Amino acid sequence: MASATGTNKAIFSVSRLNTEVRQLLEQGFGQIWLVGEISNFAAPASGHWYFTLKDERAQVKAAMFRGANQRARIRPQNGMQVMVRAKITLYEPRGDYQLIAEHIEDAGAGLLQQQFEQLKADLAARGLFAPEHKQPLPEKVNRVGIITSPTGAAVRDILAVLKRRDPSLEVIIYPSSVQGQAAMQELQSMLRTAVQRNEVDVLIVSRGGGSLEDLWCFNDPTLAQLIYDCPIPVISAVGHEVDFTIADFVADVRAPTPSAAAEMVSRDQAHQLVRAQQLEQRATRTLTILLQRLQQQSIHQQQRLQHQHPQRRLQDYAQRVDELSDRQLRAVQGRLQQANTRLDHLQQRLEQQHPARALKQHQQTLTDLRQRQGEAIRRLLKQQQQKLSQSAHALQLISPLNTVARGYALVQTEQGELVRSETQLKTGETFAVKVAAGEFKAQKL
Repeated sequence: MASATGTNKAIFSVSRLNTEVRQLLEQGFGQIWLVGEISNFAAPASGHWYFTLKDERAQVKAAMFRGANQRARIRPQNGMQVMVRAKITLYEPRGDYQLIAEHIEDAGAGLLQQQFEQLKADLAARGLFAPEHKQPLPEKVNRVGIITSPTGAAVRDILAVLKRRDPSLEVIIYPSSVQGQAAMQELQSMLRTAVQRNEVDVLIVSRGGGSLEDLWCFNDPTLAQLIYDCPIPVISAVGHEVDFTIADFVADVRAPTPSAAAEMVSRDQAHQLVRAQQLEQRATRTLTILLQRLQQQSIHQQQRLQHQHPQRRLQDYAQRVDELSDRQLRAVQGRLQQANTRLDHLQQRLEQQHPARALKQHQQTLTDLRQRQGEAIRRLLKQQQQKLSQSAHALQLISPLNTVARGYALVQTEQGELVRSETQLKTGETFAVKVAAGEFKAQKL
């Protein structure tokens, strides 16, 4: 698409950008080793592992798919220090930079070896192992310098071989410790001293066998640079035949043992054999370098093949499925929690409107009304009793019986009518007379 100024702009889609970034990461780095602490470890039902590798300043996400983690000798745990061989990539659906782990081991067991391999690769890249820089051993050796411990087994073996093969050969020992932190400085100091004095025809840097940690002072990069720059041919005779140090790779000649180094510099009938061995070693180094280049090319082609391999998409899909499963689980749990909250709310409303609750309130109201009714009836009854008492008293005051009690009489006809006038009675008619003490009948004359 052309801009207003006429220049072309490369317009990417998000998918294309993530794809090209992923390819750049994978092609640019290939496989790497790194050390870190495990955190956020998760192992879903799919069998894949997901975790974070971190140190004190940074972190990176990592995935180890089932096909790889089934071969692992350890199962990661949060807080564990591990060493991981992995490929750097990009998880395209989210645009997350991450690692695809192919091997995992405890950091304590492999860290030193990893440091050795890393240092070896760095020095090789700087050309310190280049065969064309190697010096041949001199045809005639008159004086040999030995940088080693003056009390160790290595110096005894070298001196014994030199005495047996060529007693006339002069030997100068440059004493140095050959193990521990102090040995690094002492080895460097003795090598500088030998170069400064320039009194020997060949130098042997040597000690007996030991573990990788025991031999670590011979893996010092400063010592390697001094050996590389040394104008005197240097033979490295460190450890046994199976032991390898950085000094072995940078030295002009590597001897499998201290005794073998002594044989290389001593004059005898096997001199031509030693020369042949030197040539063979040089040829072996050349072939080794060529083989390493071919292996790198093979790894590069294999990485390109892996980028297009269906397994890569399957791994992405598997990670996507795990991610969607996790999101679905969280969504279901969220909906379930919402439903439980709604149910609790409805249950509270139902309890508030439940007939038992209303019935209880009505019962309380009825009880209150009954109490109020009883009190009202008692008050009314009391009032009526008071009124009755007052009426009885008033009636008592006006009752004819009271009058009769004062000496008067109450006259009634036989029909019960009061006689208020004598005209109400006929002559000879009987009537009743009621006095205070009783009642009797009389007849009008």
